[in-house]
Amino acid sequence: MDSKYQLSRRCILTILIGGGGGAALIGGATGIFPVSAEPAADRGQVTLYKNPQCGCCDGYADYLRHNGFNVTAVSTNDLAVMGQKYGIPDDLSPCHISIIGGYVVGGHIPIEVVNRLLSERPQITGISLPGMPEGTPGMPGNKPGRLQIYEIGKGPPKVYATV
Repeated sequence: MDSKYQLSRRCILTILIGGGGGAALIGGATGIFPVSAEPAADRGQVTLYKNPQCGCCDGYADYLRHNGFNVTAVSTNDLAVMGQKYGIPDDLSPCHISIIGGYVVGGHIPIEVVNRLLSERPQITGISLPGMPEGTPGMPGNKPGRLQIYEIGKGPPKVYATV
């Protein structure tokens, strides 16, 4: 099966991975490039706020470390309050909240999307993947299908990426 890609009029990121060893492509405002494209140069410090009992959040912290970030995990019981502080609507609440490169990154977001955020540096507060979807970085199981990652900023949330 051949790899396919799709880029909407609004330059929403779409990743479709073909079977049989096909390559994945990412489309964004800067064009189409392979998932294996170089990550953003500035890996830097990440603060990850998580529920004290959550092991999948530790898995995501390890995932970020594996991708070159220096991660400090902070246990808190105030994630809902923090989400409100950063403008994340309740229905888009992520499992945990990370501060990466000055952006709020909520949930189990793949590194390709984090790299895109850090490369493009849009004028937004951040991005959020609601809930705890199986098969995402740090989560066991199989991904249930395509997932939408939302842009958080002024105005109503809109889709930032579909993975």
